[in-house]
Amino acid sequence: MNLTKKQIDDLNIELTVEVAPEDYAEEVHKKLAERRRTAEFKGFRKGMVPASLIKRVYGEHVLVDAVNDVVTSSLDKYINDNGLHLLGEPLGSENNQPEIEWAEGNSFTFVFDAALSPEVKVEVEESDEIVKYSISTSAKEKASAIENVKKYYEERNKDQENPEVKSDEEIEKEVTERLKEEHKQEAEWRLSKDIRDFYVTKAGVKLPEDFLKRWLFVANQGKISKEDIEKDFAGFCEDFKWQLVRGSLMQKFGFKVEHDDIYEAAKAYVSYQYAMYGLGNVPEEMITEAVGNILKDRRQLERLSEQVEDNKVIAKIKETVKFKEKKITSEKFREL
Repeated sequence: MNLTKKQIDDLNIELTVEVAPEDYAEEVHKKLAERRRTAEFKGFRKGMVPASLIKRVYGEHVLVDAVNDVVTSSLDKYINDNGLHLLGEPLGSENNQPEIEWAEGNSFTFVFDAALSPEVKVEVEESDEIVKYSISTSAKEKASAIENVKKYYEERNKDQENPEVKSDEEIEKEVTERLKEEHKQEAEWRLSKDIRDFYVTKAGVKLPEDFLKRWLFVANQGKISKEDIEKDFAGFCEDFKWQLVRGSLMQKFGFKVEHDDIYEAAKAYVSYQYAMYGLGNVPEEMITEAVGNILKDRRQLERLSEQVEDNKVIAKIKETVKFKEKKITSEKFREL
């Protein structure tokens, strides 16, 4: 067995695995023996089929499996032993893979393309300055919201025996508080986005984009097209760069995602979902049951873990950096 690495550029490498007959012979023998124990052929008792017949019927398939097992384990060992931090998984080379003749006793050469995870170096410093928006309500926005609320109460009161009557002052107060809360949430969302963008830019993260496009297509097993990948790739890259920066800062700050963090995040998510449906004062046992179901879902766990990491890192950044306060109307804010 021989495995070599060729550095294509800073992030792309080529791994070549050369497999000799002695590397896979034992694995082939084991797999053929297993086939013989379980094979059922007409005219033969189970486990008593001649080895020559087993080899003639299953030989090439077993050879392919055995060689692939040897190649996979060799790649994994090489990657671990050499501390290679890869993005995705190695993919068979599109350009440099030699022709293979599947015959026992042959040697085989496999060439793989792989991409290294970029090294992220970024500091959060007191001198870092990020714009923080304060959104004001324009007269036009407020007037439109008041009109919509009045229409809402008029429609609702049509079918009510005891209609809820609100004065213009009460409606104006309700609208003012609602818009204030909406603007606060929008400003917080924008601040978190600008923090992410600031540190992704500061880190100067580069990605092996051609490899990632190919890997995304292969990893999704045809569920998404190359055109879809191309269309969404810019957004994917920005999210992925932030993941790398966030991971680096988690390590730098000494942060970890604990079980209690995940549980509290799941609980907050469940409570928010109930609130969205207008359900308040939900019994604690219902929330606990819903949280338990979420924690059984691997994808939900991954999403919550990322959310916890985001919250921890962004909170630390907010404690450290300077903010440049900027007042802006809601119309101008939505043009950003």
